[in-house]
Amino acid sequence: MTRKVSEKRKILVVDDDEKILFAFSQVFAQDGYRCITAKRGEDALTIAASEKPDVIFMDIAMPGLNGLETLRRLKAHNAAVPVIMITGYGTMQTAIKAIQFGAFDYLTKPLDVEKIREEVKKALPDRARNSFAYESQSRFKADVIDRYELIGSTPAMQEIYKLIGSVAMTPNHTSVLITGESGTGKELVARAILYSGPAASEPFTAINCTALPESLLESELFGHEKGAFTGAIERKLGKFEVAGRGTIFLDEIGTLSAMLQQKLLRVLQERECERVGGNEPFHIEARFVAATNVDLEAEVSKKRFREDLFFRLHVVAIHLPPLRERKDDIPLLAGYFLKKYAERIKKPVAGFSDETMQLLMQYSYPGNIRQLENIIERAVIFSKGDIILPENLQEKATVSTSGLKLLPIVSPVFSESRSHILEMFEKQFVIEQLKKHRGSVTAAARESKMTRQNFQRLMKKFKISAERFRHTGG
Repeated sequence: MTRKVSEKRKILVVDDDEKILFAFSQVFAQDGYRCITAKRGEDALTIAASEKPDVIFMDIAMPGLNGLETLRRLKAHNAAVPVIMITGYGTMQTAIKAIQFGAFDYLTKPLDVEKIREEVKKALPDRARNSFAYESQSRFKADVIDRYELIGSTPAMQEIYKLIGSVAMTPNHTSVLITGESGTGKELVARAILYSGPAASEPFTAINCTALPESLLESELFGHEKGAFTGAIERKLGKFEVAGRGTIFLDEIGTLSAMLQQKLLRVLQERECERVGGNEPFHIEARFVAATNVDLEAEVSKKRFREDLFFRLHVVAIHLPPLRERKDDIPLLAGYFLKKYAERIKKPVAGFSDETMQLLMQYSYPGNIRQLENIIERAVIFSKGDIILPENLQEKATVSTSGLKLLPIVSPVFSESRSHILEMFEKQFVIEQLKKHRGSVTAAARESKMTRQNFQRLMKKFKISAERFRHTGG
């Protein structure tokens, strides 16, 4: 049924693919909008100036002026128009740049019609309120960030890239708490926040809160004056002081003693502290980014972590999902690590056999990305040809063959069998969560670390009704 719109809003779609333009035109015509199209960034700038569209959908990869540069120029002349960027291959760098250049949102192909409609609904009501003022910003330092690349194109990772892009441009007094299991890449996120903001050239100071005893940790953090304690033969500047306007990364923050928690709270409140044995305070300008693999809220409830410190650190929260919850990223990560170690070890290894990739996809990775990296490094070392075979993975990566035989292999084509098994898992996961929460979609989505909309999308995909679980529990 055609949706009625009281006033025909104009939507500009910019893409060099005729099929994409046609599909958008059909959807928006059905919904009662006026759809204008352009195939090049240069044309989009001209049309946007004359037609003044209410919303713009724009591809990133286009001949001539690419989408990101077109976005930057659009925002310089019309900061208020919501621009939703589209890409066929979502990397961390493009996602962060899109958000920092003022994109309203960032979508990856293949596009979902209902998602497009959701984006229009979100963008139009906010048109009067939102103002994406573009200012001259430090360009994203790709040459630096490449050393600490976050790899992944799943929806969960795309959301993290957007968060990084947003928080990187906030003032340094905005603290960030990164949560996630060991090996998920929490330090990489902290580095990406620094390197994609205006303080990219400032120091990144990492501190492992479990690595030093409390007496030494205090001196490491705050520094000390000459003679402050036995062995203090000269003044030493602490990590808080040498961080300048950069980032102070506190890893495993949950292990801090009660005394250091209290001192850190004071630092966050007053943005100054004294060296051990000194009485002259110095100002702290760096951003604090803390990371933990434990549930800090549970630690607060058990009185093992200060509630006031938790809220000071929890200004912006970023949760990194474990690798087992983003398995579609495994081929991408495995390829990245293969290239890295093939070049480092100087071996002409070019890829994985189908069986090897199937084994990599089946493994649960309790050590997450760090474990996958170690597996690939060993595989490159032990490989004897240009393809990684199952026997190159060694025992730690191998799933028992008896376990594999229990899986229904419905097709000799790897991608088709894999899709079938993933769909079985997705359906069972949704059913189990709804059973557990007696049909509460909100509670099931929250525990699954998914948005309610994504959880409902899976329910719709498998025609699962929450109603059947509400009274019987399943």
